[in-house]
Amino acid sequence: MSFADFKKQSMNSIEDLQKKLEASSNKDSFKDDRFWRPELDKASNGYAVIRFLPAPSDEELPWAKYYSHAFQGPGGWFIENSRTTLGEKDPVSEMNTLLWNSGVESDKDIARNRKRKLSYVSNILVIGDPSNPENEGKVFLYRYGKKIFEKIQEAAKPEFEDEEKINPFDFWAGADFKLKVRKVAGYINYDKSEFTSQNKLFEGDDALLEEIWNKQYSLTQFIDPSNFKSYDELKTKLHSVIGDDIRGTFTTKTPTVEDVATDESEDDTSSSSDGSEEPSGEDALSYFEKLANE
Repeated sequence: MSFADFKKQSMNSIEDLQKKLEASSNKDSFKDDRFWRPELDKASNGYAVIRFLPAPSDEELPWAKYYSHAFQGPGGWFIENSRTTLGEKDPVSEMNTLLWNSGVESDKDIARNRKRKLSYVSNILVIGDPSNPENEGKVFLYRYGKKIFEKIQEAAKPEFEDEEKINPFDFWAGADFKLKVRKVAGYINYDKSEFTSQNKLFEGDDALLEEIWNKQYSLTQFIDPSNFKSYDELKTKLHSVIGDDIRGTFTTKTPTVEDVATDESEDDTSSSSDGSEEPSGEDALSYFEKLANE
C-alpha cells in the first residue's frame, strides 16, 4: 500500500471504527453460531425435531457434561465453569457449604441461588425447525439439561419390557427426538418431549451419514482443563462479585444475553445439601455399554 492510499484510507477510519464499535456492542455479537436452540413464541412454547448424533471422531462419548455457576452480586455477574467438573475443589461450592450449614434459612436461599448448574452438550442434526427452516439439515451443538438427558437414559434403558430400546445417539438404531417446550407454573418444561420409533437416519445411506459425521464438532473442548480458571482465579473473581461478606447481595434473576455472553441451558436440576446440583441415577455410560454388548 502506498502512503497516498494509506492517507486516503485513514480519512474514513473514524467511520470504520464507529461501525466496528457498534458491531462489538451489539448484544448478539457474541452469539456462537455453532449452537442451536429452539425458538419460543410469546407464550414460551416451542417445537422442533432433532437427531442426536454419535461421538465425534476419536472421542469416546456423544456428550460433554460440565458444571457452571451463574449469579449476580454487588460487583456484577459471576459466570464461570466449576472446577467440580474436573473432580476438584471449587470456591463457590465450598462457600455454598458454609452457607447451607449455617443454620440460617436465608443463607440456604443464597446457596440455592448460587448452586452449580449441570449442562450437557451434544452434536445434533436439525430435522425440523418450523420457526427457522433454514436450520434444517444442518449440524449444530445443542446444550441441554438434566430433564432431556433423563429422557435419553429412559430411551436407552426402558422401564418396561414392551417398550422399544433405542440408542439415541446411533445413526442406525437411533430415533428422532421431538422437542416440545412449554411453560408450566412459570417454568420452562420439557416433559412432553419424546423420541419417535427407531429409524435409520437417511435410511442408512452411508455416504450421507459419513458427510454428517464429518461435520460434527469436538465435545472434549467443553471439559478441557484449559477452559477452567484456577481455584485462586475463581476465588478472586468470586470476592470481586460478592464483596467481603460471603452473603453479599444476590438476585433470583436469570442472566440473559443482555447480561452475559452465554448460551442458555435448562435450569431443571435438584439441589444437594450444600445447595449444589447433583446428577441423579447411575452413570448413563453403563447404559450404552450394555447396548453395545447386546
